[in-house]
Amino acid sequence: MNTVSSLLVILGSLGVFLFGMKVMSEAIQKVAGHRLRALMRTMTQNRFLGAFTGFLVTLLIQSSSATTVMVVSFVNAQLLTLVESIGVIMGANLGTTGTFWLVSTLGFKFSLSKIALPIIGIGLPMIFVKKAQIRDFGEFLIGFGILFLGLSFLKDAVPDIKSHPEVLSFIQYYTDHGIFSVLFFFVIGIILTIIVQSSSVAGAITITMAYKGWIDFPSAAAIILGENVGTTITVNLAAIGTSTTAVRSARAHFVFNIIGVLWMLVIFTPFINMVEALIPGKDAEGIPMRMALFHTLFNFLNIALLIGFVPQIAKFVERVVKDKSTDDEGPEKFAYIASPLPHTGELNLAEAENEILRMADLTKTMSKGFTELFENPESKTKKEIEELKKMEELSDQRALEITTYLLRCSAEQLSESSLTKVTGLLRIVSEFEDICDCSYRLILSAERNHRKQYVIPEKARHEVYRFSKTTLEFMDFYRDSLTREVTSKDMKRANELEDEIDSFRKALRKESVSRIQSGGQVKGEILYIDVLNNIEKIGNHSRNILQALRQEA
Repeated sequence: MNTVSSLLVILGSLGVFLFGMKVMSEAIQKVAGHRLRALMRTMTQNRFLGAFTGFLVTLLIQSSSATTVMVVSFVNAQLLTLVESIGVIMGANLGTTGTFWLVSTLGFKFSLSKIALPIIGIGLPMIFVKKAQIRDFGEFLIGFGILFLGLSFLKDAVPDIKSHPEVLSFIQYYTDHGIFSVLFFFVIGIILTIIVQSSSVAGAITITMAYKGWIDFPSAAAIILGENVGTTITVNLAAIGTSTTAVRSARAHFVFNIIGVLWMLVIFTPFINMVEALIPGKDAEGIPMRMALFHTLFNFLNIALLIGFVPQIAKFVERVVKDKSTDDEGPEKFAYIASPLPHTGELNLAEAENEILRMADLTKTMSKGFTELFENPESKTKKEIEELKKMEELSDQRALEITTYLLRCSAEQLSESSLTKVTGLLRIVSEFEDICDCSYRLILSAERNHRKQYVIPEKARHEVYRFSKTTLEFMDFYRDSLTREVTSKDMKRANELEDEIDSFRKALRKESVSRIQSGGQVKGEILYIDVLNNIEKIGNHSRNILQALRQEA
């Protein structure tokens, strides 16, 4: 019963540690989420910037697994290329060493109970402040305090080896066997990381065990190597069911870490001796620092050795992971949003924003297709017309996927500004779906007009072309506005375009009614008026998109 009780206390301590890390990570994302999204978009153009981005993001959110899972989803949404993603993943491996330094320097050099509770005490009143940034920073402090409280509990829960010499004799059976001992503890590190699903938590366990004397430094270093490989399992699981490029990105993470382990095993003993020489002393206090240094040097050197071979790693995984055989599915083929959602709600919005840009392109493709079909029906083949009509089903599917994804993002811990942004994006997706519905009806009208050979005067047909050109201009305008902040000047321009479209419709409808009264073909003119009404509705929806971006009612 004593053993069971001790095990539950250890698990509870780990739970507190993990919860503190989660609260701290989410609070950081709330404070700097939009900046991190911009960082992921703008600083991945080459492998060196990508590595720096991966390092910085992981250092802030304190989870290499979350960063790499997010990278896979970004690749799946075509926000990152395979080569760019490998650079980010390399940096993420180095970023995760921040947890080791945090735990080693603060967690084992100070009385944690003396610093944890005061930090929580400072953060507590801050979470009741109205200003969102102060409230979010208060959450960060509370998470920081809970993390060290959990580490304090873990230190107390793991018994000292002096009190349990029989445990040491058990472990000693697996040590001092050269490479076989290293491989044994390497496998232990893989299994430990798979079980806890966090290399940071696995690292905290390893540091505590070494500090308490359960394992020596070489064994702890071997476990760290195993944790580096174990963390890739999460990413490869996340890649199941995603695009071929996303699967390749996950495999590249595994390949990168395995190559690092292989060269480290060759020089393991002299490398361990070098680290011990840099941080001398056999006392327990020095072991956490040596482990942090080993982890950092290993990952840094692995990046330095392999960053020049990123294109070769990309080509290797491309050969290993073959392209999925796909049939010709038309001109508009969108990548599905990744179903695995890492607990980085703020950063996940970047993927949703990218998919919304794709949907904006779809609205223009459909509207432009109608314009060409109505003006010159002979320019479109039957197959091309069918592809345009299928885009309406695609728009419905994309709207459902993006809406579901945004709702899942909103279920995460988001800042107030991001929650407001999600509300605006949901409205924009709905407006895009309505625009695609209008374009679909326009395509059907153009097709029916050609099939029935309705008589519409050449001048009136050309006016529709001019009318449509204005809506296409509006579409370019809202597409551009999706990537920047919408100003009052932009809203003025949007209102002008919408008024222009309204005036155009009224004038053309008036002319159509006059033609009917003068003996024009009634069915053709009714179809013509229906076309005008749908184009005018597209103008209304386009203005609504600008209002949503501006956060206006």
